[in-house]
Amino acid sequence: MHLLTATTGLKRLAIAIAAMVAAAFATLVALSFLIPAASVRDAVKSEIHAVTGLDPLLGDDVSLSLFPSGAVRFRNVILGNDRTGEPAVVADELTARLRYFPLLAGRIEIADVTLVRPTINVSFSATGQSNWSGLIESLAHALQPDPERTASFSEIGIQDGTVVVHDAKEGVTERLENVEFQVAWPSISRSFGANGHFVWHDEPVEASLTLSDFLAALTGERSGVKVRLSGAPLKLAFDGSASDQPTLKIEGALGVDAASLRDALRWTGKNKLPIGGFGRFALRAQSDIGGGVMSLSNVNVELDGNTAEGALTLATDGQRLVQGTLAADALDLTPYVSGIRLLAKNERSWDYLPIALDGFNDFNLDLRLSAASVKISGAQLGRTAVAANMRDGKLDLTIGEAQAFGGVAKGALGFASVDKGIALTSRMQFLDVDLEDCLGQVFGVHKLEGRGNLAVNIDGSGSSVLAVTNALNGTATLNAHAGAIAGLNVEQLLRRLERRPLSGNGDFRSGRTPFDQLAINLKIEQGMVSIDDMHIDGPAVRLAVGGQASVPTRDLDLKGVATLVSTATASEFDLPFVVQGPWDDPIMLPDPQSLIRRSGAAAPLLDAAKTHNASDAVRAVIDQLLGSPPAPAVATPAMAPAPAPTAPKASQ
Repeated sequence: MHLLTATTGLKRLAIAIAAMVAAAFATLVALSFLIPAASVRDAVKSEIHAVTGLDPLLGDDVSLSLFPSGAVRFRNVILGNDRTGEPAVVADELTARLRYFPLLAGRIEIADVTLVRPTINVSFSATGQSNWSGLIESLAHALQPDPERTASFSEIGIQDGTVVVHDAKEGVTERLENVEFQVAWPSISRSFGANGHFVWHDEPVEASLTLSDFLAALTGERSGVKVRLSGAPLKLAFDGSASDQPTLKIEGALGVDAASLRDALRWTGKNKLPIGGFGRFALRAQSDIGGGVMSLSNVNVELDGNTAEGALTLATDGQRLVQGTLAADALDLTPYVSGIRLLAKNERSWDYLPIALDGFNDFNLDLRLSAASVKISGAQLGRTAVAANMRDGKLDLTIGEAQAFGGVAKGALGFASVDKGIALTSRMQFLDVDLEDCLGQVFGVHKLEGRGNLAVNIDGSGSSVLAVTNALNGTATLNAHAGAIAGLNVEQLLRRLERRPLSGNGDFRSGRTPFDQLAINLKIEQGMVSIDDMHIDGPAVRLAVGGQASVPTRDLDLKGVATLVSTATASEFDLPFVVQGPWDDPIMLPDPQSLIRRSGAAAPLLDAAKTHNASDAVRAVIDQLLGSPPAPAVATPAMAPAPAPTAPKASQ
């Protein structure tokens, strides 16, 4: 009995609910015919104005749908038209979803609004005035507290939108495509939030923006700000505050990450970085932005595996400038010189491919950098302080003092971008350095050992490394002590030739030639090196050298005199010689006439050549070499023939 009563009650409840649903449906169907389109348009327009402060221009093309949910659609909608220029927002379609229960009572209340395929235009004049200035004032007025106003819609959606930003002062126009955003409008709370994604320069970017006090932000008062951007080229996070009274000021914690800084800057279209490197990048700092200047304090920056701390200032108003001071424990600068190739693939001649310093003209730099150790390719430097200054397409590197090659390096290097090439200047000094290490790392010369001082003052320009070597001008000096010439034993060569001048010198390109002092003074004109003075003083030999060398062809053409100091004879043994061939493997050849002259057997040949009595001289030399007695002399009546002396054995 009780079960039957319960079943009857459930049936009655189901019938009541079905009746209510049917009544609601019938009401919605009836309302779709009874509510005039003009009334719907006016109600939606009024509510959008009340919430946003904007006066939308809604056309007569209205579509009202009340089932399964209430929605009204307008086509060809304009928002923020001040009739002084291009409208701020133009949408192909505006869809307003209606609240259900107010609609049953005959009221039009919007739950949320969606803009379909809108184009949002943001323009800045040459004076910095924006087409949104008046609209922002309307938004701020609409958000003022009003106790008589009831809560309205708080969500605005953007589907397949486009944002166009035009800066007349810079002459730049940027476009954000495929904009998909959901905006949490502060109709109830004071905060504003936007989340979504867009495509910029063919790269999708996830983005979010949060303002803790939207009304304060619109009126220029201080408001909390959170920004997140995440894309393949770059990730950015900011958490701080912003105000616009009296001028724009933004401060807070900033974080930036990029898999490649070079690719990220190329993506932004702002800068092309020169030479090599600029890969993995990360920045953490406390930022202060205002007046077109971003000041970064407590900076922790990572680039290509190098980590440094300090302070930076980035000027974005006008020409871009980076200033700052950074300190690091260890730096590896190899990635930044890896793009510089001095020699061709065969490693025997200078590279002839065109070179250019892209990115020098649109980027300014004033940076002071210090490190406890610095690595450049195979060179390892100690404590180093460098100032880098880049302006008007020219990079100047000033080395205050660097512990390099066992000594100290200081000076300046300059690189400038010129028409179809580069210009190079060098004012470098290397003090008390290991010459084998220094000359090998800097010039590729591995034949000189010891310690000394080196000064190089040169300049040149051209479209390739080979062209620069043809245009080099300047001077170079080298003073060394307690060293040796590697790969050549001059003392051994001189001693053998002293004993046997015509025995052949063999191959003496091994061993070492020690010296106490070495001095070289060079003058360079159009790639040709003239030796003004070069002398080497050693415990056993002295060398005086003159001549020329070609930088473009990397060849030597030198003449000199080698003197054997320690000799058993009373007089010193001097030997003229020539040095010819490539820098890395030259050949030293003694002067043949000097050797012949020193040979007791062959010296008459030179004298005979001068007196044109070659046949008798040749016969005499052969007799001396073979030890044959001379022909007997013919007797005369006045003189008896004397016995011929035995000829001494000639030295060879």
